[in-house]
Amino acid sequence: MNFRHQPLIWQTRAPGAKCLFRPWLIEQGSLTKSIQLRCSAFSVRNVQLNQGKACRDEAALVGLEQREQALLREVYLYCHEKPVVFAHSVIPLQGLRGPWQALSGLGNKPLGAALFANPVIKRSPLAYKKLGSRHELYRRACRLLEIAPPFLWARRSVFSLKNSPILVTEVFLPPILDLPL
Repeated sequence: MNFRHQPLIWQTRAPGAKCLFRPWLIEQGSLTKSIQLRCSAFSVRNVQLNQGKACRDEAALVGLEQREQALLREVYLYCHEKPVVFAHSVIPLQGLRGPWQALSGLGNKPLGAALFANPVIKRSPLAYKKLGSRHELYRRACRLLEIAPPFLWARRSVFSLKNSPILVTEVFLPPILDLPL
């Protein structure tokens, strides 16, 4: 997986009130928990877990050199049998030998539950982006959709434990709008 050449300009300001995804985008707590509260049949399905290179801006956010490998994890969050979120995480390998050691064996368990369970973990402010069809994360997120929308909203933030970061990007799929707010 090579994200290096993707132009990624993320905004720190959330989209306006007219954006239907706004309530989900600005959720400050665990997105996993928010979905679980609104969905009686929540599941996480592991799509990919392997070593690779993060894109340039992702690498910079987690302190990686451009050629340095990271653990890349991609999953879909499901409500009943519909995927509602595509999540992409970048975990520097040195973190897996340190404070994030347990994360390499998550499988189909939600990362959010682990991140929000520890009060020592700090989270950076959220950043937002409207992903178009030329964006790699858009293409990866749309793999399970019958009809690809013109764009998808995404947000990301960095979680830190003992100065060891993880970047989590969440791409919101149209079926999330079917969940009650």
